[in-house]
Amino acid sequence: MSAGFTSDGIKRLQEVIGGHVDDGSVVGASWLVARRGEIHQGWAGTLEAGGDAPAAEDTIFRISSMTKPVTAIAALILVDECTLRLDEPVDRWLPELADRQVLARPGGPLDETVPAHRPVTLRDLLTFRLGWGMDFSFSTPQPALDAMAELGLGVGPPRPAGPPEPDEWMRLVSPLPLEYQPGTKWLYHTSADVLGVLVARAAGQPLGAVLQERVFEPLGMRDTGFAVPAQNLARFGPCYWNDPAGGSRVVFDPADGEWSRPPAFPSGGAGLVSTLADYQAFAELLMGRGSYRGQRLVSRAAVETMTTDQLTDAQREVACVDLHGGVGWGFGVGVHVRRTQPTASVGTYGWDGGLGTSWHNDPAEDVTGIILTNQAWSSPAPPPVCEDFWTTTYAAFAD
Repeated sequence: MSAGFTSDGIKRLQEVIGGHVDDGSVVGASWLVARRGEIHQGWAGTLEAGGDAPAAEDTIFRISSMTKPVTAIAALILVDECTLRLDEPVDRWLPELADRQVLARPGGPLDETVPAHRPVTLRDLLTFRLGWGMDFSFSTPQPALDAMAELGLGVGPPRPAGPPEPDEWMRLVSPLPLEYQPGTKWLYHTSADVLGVLVARAAGQPLGAVLQERVFEPLGMRDTGFAVPAQNLARFGPCYWNDPAGGSRVVFDPADGEWSRPPAFPSGGAGLVSTLADYQAFAELLMGRGSYRGQRLVSRAAVETMTTDQLTDAQREVACVDLHGGVGWGFGVGVHVRRTQPTASVGTYGWDGGLGTSWHNDPAEDVTGIILTNQAWSSPAPPPVCEDFWTTTYAAFAD
């Protein structure tokens, strides 16, 4: 088997990540790259600013939106079992979404609505075309999204202590009209939270229990979940972000903060914590097209569909999934449909987490990359540490 990376390239990768710690852009980071059976990992910095506990292989990070692919896999396991069907209305499990009303015009008053053209389906939730969510094109006001924020339903940066338990969450959101007709427009995040409720109800268990039984235990993901147990808090640190007003680093969530106890609402869109080893196992499952070290968890056909762009050309153009263009959306993952950067081949899939993380699989190059940091992004655009991680990873290829 030919080498996947050059030794100088891997050394350079460690130096680049360490440089971002040295210049103060991140406090701590862990990274992993795998190619052609060759795996390298490294870490730099500390768990806490000014502390002496180093970031390490088993450091636990808030992975925020890297939760979305995990929830999607749980849904596809239920599809394989015929508990759920992609194009069947979700009304059976989510009666709160039956008989939807839709804004008569985008950005219009909440009381000016028309009936939905059709029911909401599982496919709508997986592809983020439910009709609720963040409009990255910022083309119009979003009154329904604003109403969700006022109701404390988890719009904005992840805050596990905020949203109510799932049944109450659905009760509160159900009177609100959709912003767009089901299946017509890609809108970020909210679909994944609704999907988490659907998975739990269809499986007859809380979402955390479903993920633990069907995904985490088979993959050996021992440190992944919706909260960090007290005995593991020493491997967990604060999450930081830069104060928009002053630009200085402040604590977004302390180590003993909102992820130190189970949330009332386990967010299928942004609630998980994980480690390098755990998420690498999940990435390996997808790279194995549903099979992990001889054990099949989900069908090859389901994973291939999940990692195929599902958007129309028109939907992709206004979705703003990726600021560089060339990225569509599958089931819970972004999918590169053309090459616009030297850091992802066509067919590459994965996603980022706004609290400081990034992952993708590139099947054409047989490469997986994961970077986990404790510094929240300050905008939808990837910060330099993530961009440099991907650039240096691809520059390290031995061929």
